[in-house]
Amino acid sequence: MSETYTHGHHESVLRSHEWRTAENSAGYLLGRLEPGMDLLDVGCGPGTITLDLAARVAPGKVVGIDRAREVVAQAAELGTRSAAENVRFATGDIYALEFDDATFDIVHAHQVVQHLQDPVAALREMRRVLRVGGTLAVRDGDYAGFVWAPRDPLLDRWNELYHAVTAHNGAEADAGRYLLGWAQQAGFTDVWVGSSTWTFADPDSRAWWGTLWADRSELSGFAEQAVAYGLSDADELAAIAAAWRGWAEQPDGFYAVLHGEVLARR
Repeated sequence: MSETYTHGHHESVLRSHEWRTAENSAGYLLGRLEPGMDLLDVGCGPGTITLDLAARVAPGKVVGIDRAREVVAQAAELGTRSAAENVRFATGDIYALEFDDATFDIVHAHQVVQHLQDPVAALREMRRVLRVGGTLAVRDGDYAGFVWAPRDPLLDRWNELYHAVTAHNGAEADAGRYLLGWAQQAGFTDVWVGSSTWTFADPDSRAWWGTLWADRSELSGFAEQAVAYGLSDADELAAIAAAWRGWAEQPDGFYAVLHGEVLARR
């Protein structure tokens, strides 16, 4: 299946991905991890979460896969620097995982299925490679559930535009709220559901988040697609980027990013 990754792999996107850790992005899963478990991280990106999870399940074997070769190379380099001996990284197709049935105790995917045209098929394939009693762990954002202050019509427009771009790509920006239903459709019956947030409200985190999205609004794959699809233009994207930077400077600036989470037992 031909998929378009809404964010692309601009430096501003990888900057966000490199910030992610097991603690800030997979806390809901940590209580289920035990040494010796074999784990697959689907859509591993630059590998920061993967390596954190690998440390918790060592000496269990961990594989991180992503479809982007350049990102897999970056993850492999990070793995080499960390001297983690139980991890390897490879390119892979989420719809056709190159593993036998019942290979892993844990299959993890963070911010992945929101970008897919057929999330149920992907979850079904992840279920296939789980051992009986194993756990699928999926966490995805829900863009309609993002909240911020002070309000700004340009940030409202950014959220509207993001939904329009993802819809054009056949993906679901509000995936977090659908994870339970998708897991059920994929064949899971024992499913725990939860939610959590990232919050950016102190000066340092506001500056980081606002600058990040200002750059992504003008320079990332999202910006390129918004223009290519006829949904926006360079002038509007520049105004949105300026609004992000302006928000970051507000002393009462607040931003909360909602995520849905599921733990589904095979």
